[in-house]
Amino acid sequence: MDHNASVPGRETAALSRVQGAIGSPPVVKAARGLSLFGEHSAGWFALGLVGAAVDKRRRRDWLAASAGVVAAHAASIAVKRVVRRPRPDDPSVRVLVSTPSKLSFPSSHATSTTAAAVLFSGLTGRRLVPLLVPPMLLSRLVLGVHYPTDVVAGSVLGAAVGGLLRRKLGSR
Repeated sequence: MDHNASVPGRETAALSRVQGAIGSPPVVKAARGLSLFGEHSAGWFALGLVGAAVDKRRRRDWLAASAGVVAAHAASIAVKRVVRRPRPDDPSVRVLVSTPSKLSFPSSHATSTTAAAVLFSGLTGRRLVPLLVPPMLLSRLVLGVHYPTDVVAGSVLGAAVGGLLRRKLGSR
């Protein structure tokens, strides 16, 4: 048996196990809320604009960080269009939210959330990555719209984009 042929099966099985283990109605409700908040990076962008309004001294940095979140989201869309991996479609996986496309890799929610966490951490002086990223990544699995590697790759992409911009902001 080809080793690579079993990867989609293992990912589907992992996704099904996550849904079975933590997919209770309250968790699904919270995951749907995170999905709505993270759609097209809009919630993170809005929070960045609030930061710009409140922190007038660093308004320019907050606006740049907000733009960085959108740029990270755009990068994930570009990668999706190249990779063209379809979303999970297996009887063992329940899809619990609608999605704007049928493409899965990488997770744009994971990308923009990680970029926001990295960038906003630099502006708030707080460690936001461990607080914000895991719930969003898990929510995508609970909702059945991404494979585990989709959310990991999205988070890596978001960390790269966020990290590059954060260094640039820090050098001002």
